[in-house]
Amino acid sequence: MRYAVLGEGKRMRPQLVYAAGVACGANEGALDAPAVAVELVHAYSLVHDDLPAMDDDALRRGRATVHVAFDEATAILAGDALQALAFETLVEGDGDAALRIALIATLASASGTSGMCGGQALDLAATGGVQTLIELERMHALKTGALIRAAVRMGALCARADDAMLQRLDNYAGALGLAFQIRDDILDVESDSVSLGKTAGKDAAQSKSTYPALLGVDGSRKLLDELGEAMRDALAPMGSAGDELLALGEMAVLRNR
Repeated sequence: MRYAVLGEGKRMRPQLVYAAGVACGANEGALDAPAVAVELVHAYSLVHDDLPAMDDDALRRGRATVHVAFDEATAILAGDALQALAFETLVEGDGDAALRIALIATLASASGTSGMCGGQALDLAATGGVQTLIELERMHALKTGALIRAAVRMGALCARADDAMLQRLDNYAGALGLAFQIRDDILDVESDSVSLGKTAGKDAAQSKSTYPALLGVDGSRKLLDELGEAMRDALAPMGSAGDELLALGEMAVLRNR
């Protein structure tokens, strides 16, 4: 479990919890539990995603995946335990019962059939076929976007943000999640395994639909620019309070790994 969680990584999802929470006026200490919980769920998802039954990958975050470093059964159990620990962390976190229930519900929804697991199922079912842009966007909105939206919302919930703010941040997070995935697709085409810290060219090797495959690299970059503008528009009413969220959005668009 430590190997899966504590290695190198961008830690973008916990950063989003802190950035959204602070932007809305939350105490940073109240954000610790949701930040940890969302990273634990993300780490568990990577452990299971890399398994032979899923993407069958040997490299993650610049080193051997958990099932390669240990064994497949250990990797399955470690992922299961990380998921359980995420919700245990929220139960024991700061805040009243209503807040903790809201955080648990948000993370659970983003993790299950209406979020990450549902998106992964669509991804597996689509392997070897050709998806439309609408199908591809829906898949990634669940597989990648749901947990990113949850991270932003959990931070805002800790600040007792109103519905208007939650909607504004959800618009930002929706654009961010899709931008993150498009950038991932571009890097899979243009980068190498050493730079990425994971296996490059895997999407093409598995005949997966991607944004570069459907739109071309130039078309994908154009869409990426449009999503960057959508993030800026969503955050504009927040003024300087949204600067950290904007910086994380720009990182998603411009990152090299």
